[in-house]
Amino acid sequence: MKRVIAMQAEAEREKRAKIITAWGEYLSAAKLGMPQIIISKHPIKLQLRIMQVLNQIAVEKNSTIIFPAPLMNSIIDITNFLRTENGSKNTSRQKE
Repeated sequence: MKRVIAMQAEAEREKRAKIITAWGEYLSAAKLGMPQIIISKHPIKLQLRIMQVLNQIAVEKNSTIIFPAPLMNSIIDITNFLRTENGSKNTSRQKE
């Protein structure tokens, strides 16, 4: 009888462990999906993140960083974006 009760308790613990693991995987997948949504709405944010990582690498080690051509195009895009953002803020301030 004790053996049966012990087996039942062990099965219950295993069940809870599997539920907790599955819930953790679900939350992890949801959190991993969030950046994809943000980046798809604002692709410039991905390029900014890449530049932050490159900056961290440059600070940590004395290294040479080679920028791929699309990243250089993105830098121009970011510069243009910031100019338009600053321009729209300045025009809204002037209207006030």
